[in-house]
Amino acid sequence: MAFPRRVRDVPGLPPRVFDVAATGLFGLEGALAAAHAGLDVLGVVVVGFLVALGGGILRDVLLGDLPPAAFRSPVRIVVALAAAVLAFVAFATIDTVPTALLAVLDAVGMALFAVTGAQKAVEHGMSLWVVGVLGTLTATGGGILRDVLLGRTALVLSESVYGTAALLGAVLTGVLLRTMPMPRLALLLGFVSAAALRIAAYFGDWQLPRIDG
Repeated sequence: MAFPRRVRDVPGLPPRVFDVAATGLFGLEGALAAAHAGLDVLGVVVVGFLVALGGGILRDVLLGDLPPAAFRSPVRIVVALAAAVLAFVAFATIDTVPTALLAVLDAVGMALFAVTGAQKAVEHGMSLWVVGVLGTLTATGGGILRDVLLGRTALVLSESVYGTAALLGAVLTGVLLRTMPMPRLALLLGFVSAAALRIAAYFGDWQLPRIDG
């Protein structure tokens, strides 16, 4: 199937809103995971901050969109720091965070980043496979940083439907943005597909086939 090389910015399209929302959710989830792992306030804030911004920075660097959006405006930095501090205060108050809540927050943030990563790649005229790769990297980059900093196996490598859900959302967003006249709906459908698949896989314990050693 032939796709147009570029989709112009559409007035009212909310990629920045999605991106900032994903930044806040990943900052919150990353900081809660760090607090759950026993890090002090500085460690919690640093992990939350890096998780929130890591995927978007990686996306922009690979697209050559420099400096990355996170550094061109204070909004994402403020949101990331505020989310991390909020997570530390909340954890100190309630003492424990259900792992299911962390998983849902992570799934929603992942889906938002998959959609915004795909949308930005489409705007830069990338081919569909690049749209899928960049959307997936945007969605998983922060989580990989989180798991490396916390000394555990990256979720994207151990939970097989995590990366698959991000890829689904990114590719679907890329296809719909180039084939339908309603970009808001394209973003919404991409987001719902990625978030729903990841949440269903988490609660249903779904896994892709693997080889048992």
